[in-house]
Amino acid sequence: DLEEWAEKFGEPFAERPSWNLRNCSIEPLRETLITPTEVLVTLDLPFTSKGTVKVKPLGSNTLEIEAKMNRKIRLHELGVTHCEGEFHKYHAHMRIPVPVNMNKMKVNYKKGLLEIHLPRKH
Repeated sequence: DLEEWAEKFGEPFAERPSWNLRNCSIEPLRETLITPTEVLVTLDLPFTSKGTVKVKPLGSNTLEIEAKMNRKIRLHELGVTHCEGEFHKYHAHMRIPVPVNMNKMKVNYKKGLLEIHLPRKH
């Protein structure tokens, strides 16, 4: 129960690695913009193709994003020298902080930039 609570409420406060060596994934850079009419989530997915990007709603306020990379990235390429590993996909779970309509989600991908438009519920 404590781990579940920490994931739900402690995420904004706790620092954690942005990679997972077990499933060879790295968390993409992302930004969330909340406007009066929609939530816009932007993710940076370099070295990916449109056909490998998957956006899946998990419930009414959570998204899962996955994308396979065109090439593998090694930790030492990112300047990490204290451990070894490589990644071949991006993976992120995102909690949307306001009520949205997941059924009307629109996804745009262009040149490694993923935009997810979610209309807000009123």
